[in-house]
Amino acid sequence: QVQLVESGGGSVKAGGTLRLSCVAYGDAYCGSTMSWYRQAPGKEREFVPGIRADGRRNYADFVEGRFTISQDSARYTLYLQMDSLKFQDKAMYYCRSDSCNKWGQGTQVTVSS
Repeated sequence: QVQLVESGGGSVKAGGTLRLSCVAYGDAYCGSTMSWYRQAPGKEREFVPGIRADGRRNYADFVEGRFTISQDSARYTLYLQMDSLKFQDKAMYYCRSDSCNKWGQGTQVTVSS
């Protein structure tokens, strides 16, 4: 079993920066392929970026080069560096272990204009 715990959310002004973290407790395999998702009020949960076991990354189109997904070498911690935040980025952000089909509890990101 793996437990995913996110942190790093908060409130920033538009143009600001946040760095989210997600620690995978329990099973390093579950950290091999992971993703970030987000869900805004009244909207469906949507994919943001993902990282595969071979290190390849893919991003949702709306990221437009503003976010960077990374992972520590032991695959226990997943990061999401978010720069140039927009009001539209306000949402609950979740990490997901694609390898083990597990979700974290989420961390709130609020962006004020």
